[in-house]
Amino acid sequence: MQGHQARRRFGQNFLADPHYVARIVDAIDPQPGQNLVEIGPGLGALTRPLIARCGHVHGVEIDRDLAARLAGEFTPAQLSLHVADALTFDFATLGERLRVVGNLPYNISSPLLFHLAQYDRQIVDLHVMLQKEVVARMTADPGTADYGRLTVMLQVKFAVRRLMVVPPGAFSPAPKIDSAVARLTPLGAARPAIADAALFARLVAAAFGQRRKTLRNALRELCAAPTLHAAGIDPSARGETLATADFVRLANLLAGAGADPG
Repeated sequence: MQGHQARRRFGQNFLADPHYVARIVDAIDPQPGQNLVEIGPGLGALTRPLIARCGHVHGVEIDRDLAARLAGEFTPAQLSLHVADALTFDFATLGERLRVVGNLPYNISSPLLFHLAQYDRQIVDLHVMLQKEVVARMTADPGTADYGRLTVMLQVKFAVRRLMVVPPGAFSPAPKIDSAVARLTPLGAARPAIADAALFARLVAAAFGQRRKTLRNALRELCAAPTLHAAGIDPSARGETLATADFVRLANLLAGAGADPG
């Protein structure tokens, strides 16, 4: 790993296989002048070909030692380094039409995706590598075991597609699980209107908080059975049976009706 000891606290597994580097970069298809942002450039496996094609990349790197190495290899005209935690980084400071790329640390993948989703109106697309199981949750359909809070909170803003599976041997050190690359494209004009984003998030979290509970019980503190009926939802159903549009409809009904503690 080029003299760098991977740090477990940062969830570091560095992509090292040139074949998969090339496949991922081809899938991203960066073009000169585009506003590329790489989360966790690390040892630069993706950074080098991204810069070669695009000319300039923003890099958000939490590891100061790796940031110093990157600063020694690339000029500021090639790589604008932001030594920061991506979980708290304000991506709005990087401008419009962001193309975000990242081999995301598996230990923070879900909260980082929730954070990035806040910037969907500034993002052109996201290409992220995660645990294969997480990508299965991101792309799941209602009524399946993988469908849950992460699915709904992402699919209400993005079209999500799995592009490829990446085996453990493509990394150094090798993780114990398969990884996958996903593309998230903001829905734009097709994005459903949500009256109260915080209420929507609470509703979705409650619906999946205890998956075996019916919606009547899971949502008891947010709404009563008559409200569920009014939204065209069976109170005896479970959260995983509801489509994203169902959650939007119910949340907007609640937002319009005010408090409904049941």
